[in-house]
Amino acid sequence: MGRERLKRRTLLAGIGACALLPRHGLAKEYIDLNWSDLVPEGDTIMPPMLQGLIDHDDTNLMSQQPPSSGLRTDWNGQIVRLPGFIVPIDYTGAGVTAFILVPFVGACVHVPPPPANQLVFVTTAEPYENTGLFEAVNVVGMFGTASMTTQLAEIGYALSAENIEPFRAN
Repeated sequence: MGRERLKRRTLLAGIGACALLPRHGLAKEYIDLNWSDLVPEGDTIMPPMLQGLIDHDDTNLMSQQPPSSGLRTDWNGQIVRLPGFIVPIDYTGAGVTAFILVPFVGACVHVPPPPANQLVFVTTAEPYENTGLFEAVNVVGMFGTASMTTQLAEIGYALSAENIEPFRAN
């Protein structure tokens, strides 16, 4: 338990340090990523419609998390934009400051979490006032691999958010 806390604190400190770096203008100075980009080449992801085949009545959904097939390091240290849904982890009075970005509604809460390579731990210096559980957003910020475990799931990636906005399809 203490070792997991140390890992999480180290990860959060690293992500926090990224927030201190000079900010780049967000005028399309980012790489657009899709969830399939986070899976090693040649592997497939479990489509959300197959989530219905898993026992949702099990109280320990984390125990049903499929193993990750690996992580991609192609975008480590890059500014990226990734769409997804918010699963809040930490709040302040002004909004959410840490959350898991997931590829589909219900991931990590109503259904077992997807593999670690389909989960991104997001932190933000500016609290984001979300409209509710599972709000669809676009997150822009510095991206990287970061193995960590929360009580909801094992997570493979981290993103230090510079900008979070409601999702708008292009």
